Amino acid sequence: MLRLRSKPQITFTCEPADLGVIAPPVPAKAYLPDWFRKLPATDESVSGLSNTGLTVKRCMPFLDAMTTGWIITLPATVRLEISENGTQVDAGWEFDRRLVSNHGSHQVKGNPFGARPPCKFHNFWTIATPAGWSCLFVSPLNRPNGVFEVVSGIVDTDTYRSPIHFPFFATGEDGMHVIEKGSPLVQVIPFRRDSAEIEAFIRAETPEEAATRIKVLRNTQASEGWYRTTARAKR
Repeated sequence: MLRLRSKPQITFTCEPADLGVIAPPVPAKAYLPDWFRKLPATDESVSGLSNTGLTVKRCMPFLDAMTTGWIITLPATVRLEISENGTQVDAGWEFDRRLVSNHGSHQVKGNPFGARPPCKFHNFWTIATPAGWSCLFVSPLNRPNGVFEVVSGIVDTDTYRSPIHFPFFATGEDGMHVIEKGSPLVQVIPFRRDSAEIEAFIRAETPEEAATRIKVLRNTQASEGWYRTTARAKR
């Protein structure tokens, strides 16, 4: 009897008392920002003979980046007060668990954020993936919030079974910023480690590869939905 191969699964667990209280992780595809949902696929005000008027809503690479993986959200509402041109960050909350703490500035001396202090959001979800799978943690792709930016990292979630906290830099203007419960913190993208360890070849393209490149480009230009249709057909 043939057995269907089960799909790899990612599991998010929390302490029993937290279930139903802290905001849960959600599929990234279910957390599209309002501006993107409201954006029309075509802007009729600029469409014409020399302009299709297509917007980024029809850009599959942009959309795929936003909808891949999972979003871990803020467990409860946090208030960030940014002052002294971003060099001072204070956090407050009403929740009964610590939500924000600090890293030492010496740990990131010389980083591109300058004198902005490194901070850390606390996460109460433990993530488990199958053997050989890790997770990439990044700021939610194509969703800049103007208040903070999470530092990217990779964790071997097949062996590290404990909540992972998220370092960040406050990037907003001086003032009080309220980040509501359920706001997206990080995007979690699971991947097989062996699939990322591929050998690279750097060379000039062959005539056949050049012909394929040109054909792909021309087909993309010839039909608005060609890239989307072709990519879906290969899945």
